[in-house]
Amino acid sequence: MECVGARNLAATAVTAFPSWSSSRKNYPVDNRYSFSNLRCGLCRVKASGGGAGSGIESCVAVREDFADEEDFVKAGGSEILYVQMQQNKDMDEHEQSKLVDKLPPISTGEGGGALDLVVIGCGPAGLALAAESAKLGLKVGLIGPDLPFTNNYGVWEDEFNDLGLQKCIEHVWRDTLVYLDDDNPITIGRAYGRVSRRLLHEELLRRCVESGVSYLSSKVESITEAPDGLRLVSCEQNTLVPCRLATVASGAASGKLLQYEVGGPRVCVQTAYGLEVEVEKSPYDPEQMVFMDYRDYTKEKIRSLEAEYPTFLYAMPMTKTRVFFEETCLASKDVMPFDLLKKKLMLRLETLGIRILKTYEEEWSYIPVGGSLPNTEQKNLAFGAAASMVHPATGYSVVRSLSEAPKYASVIANILKHETTTSFTRHINTNISRQAWDTLWPPERKRQRAFFLFGLALIVQLDIEGIRCFFHTFFRLPKWMWRGFLGSTLTSGDLVLFAFYMFIIAPNNLRKGLINHLISDPTGATMIKTYLKV
Repeated sequence: MECVGARNLAATAVTAFPSWSSSRKNYPVDNRYSFSNLRCGLCRVKASGGGAGSGIESCVAVREDFADEEDFVKAGGSEILYVQMQQNKDMDEHEQSKLVDKLPPISTGEGGGALDLVVIGCGPAGLALAAESAKLGLKVGLIGPDLPFTNNYGVWEDEFNDLGLQKCIEHVWRDTLVYLDDDNPITIGRAYGRVSRRLLHEELLRRCVESGVSYLSSKVESITEAPDGLRLVSCEQNTLVPCRLATVASGAASGKLLQYEVGGPRVCVQTAYGLEVEVEKSPYDPEQMVFMDYRDYTKEKIRSLEAEYPTFLYAMPMTKTRVFFEETCLASKDVMPFDLLKKKLMLRLETLGIRILKTYEEEWSYIPVGGSLPNTEQKNLAFGAAASMVHPATGYSVVRSLSEAPKYASVIANILKHETTTSFTRHINTNISRQAWDTLWPPERKRQRAFFLFGLALIVQLDIEGIRCFFHTFFRLPKWMWRGFLGSTLTSGDLVLFAFYMFIIAPNNLRKGLINHLISDPTGATMIKTYLKV
């Protein structure tokens, strides 16, 4: 489940003071598909096993598909086969409309003229930005593969309502629960919803249709500059699309089209394996969504090696017998393999006495978190995950992209409308690029991100006991503080207060861990410098 606003609670574990009871060991990672092994040829696989993804033959990767090692990790790394299976998952062909059937084609022949803006990528971020930009009078083209939305999305209901997308929520739980190490849940007190992929896709597509967006179904090979200053978007079959400005919204692995800051923090990965199933009986109340269940999944007196890797269960009980279960690794330096997550989920369900009668869908969620920001001096722009808008610790990105699309489009439109093609070329670096990037990453956002990156560096070292200890402390905070954190309403100043309050009430081992990490980890110094920069 890509939780577009869902894992703010999990984020708390990465923003303050972990229990330092032990360091994690490395995962038994399968290196068959490492970057160095993808040097030549095309690797094709036939997916096996049950579930919605079975029987899919997919093109996995070639060496030239990625800009560097980090770009490969963002694309799927050692788990790239599963990521490809998720992206190409069989969906009901009548469920989501094809873009090519609804949008007029981009004119690529002579005399077609240059577009004002090309948006590369057809996910929620790309569709939203294209629609908002065209609505402001820009001539907008959308380029990317014509694929349906395959990820499951979960949101805080009020956040989606604020975006005017309440009709896209197909199921609502009036409350959410967290389990730590006993059977007494913590009540969050906030409604949670499951987004309909079909309804969200159709709504964003409708907005594109109404605003006059044109479309080309193709992968983008490169973006270059023409002698007259226009951008040339090179697509498959030697197709060139000229435009005044190109914005990349094709996901985190966009290193071939964008430049990223050198020397930034290492990218980490959140992975989750999910199943939507019919069960004989479920221990979870259909009226309440289980946000995190960190209880022991084996009940064994002697822990297995896998039990030391912190994961939690995320459960959406639609009815008493139909449930979406997902085993989630919040963040890790080395990708937690989907095979291990699946093993843990099955053991957990067995421990809970849950017997699966039918599997409706299988999901492999892979979300790069952290890493460097894009270089803001480049002429090409970015949006969504390509612009590092994914929350460094939670995987949160879609709600932020949908909410910021109108503001971002407005900045681009205002500049383009007041510049001729000639003058635009002269000012593209100092005007368009800087103003657009400052819209996405104002100083306040950078301070918040520095805080979360420091926390991310902490969380990847925690074992399961450390995480439980942290959350016990977290829920002792004043309600306005932890609820504000969950609602992403705390300012960078509030986050400092949050951290100090946590420090005061935390056990000694959490305090020692924080101090040690603040002194020894580079993200600590970066956070302090970012906060001090006015």
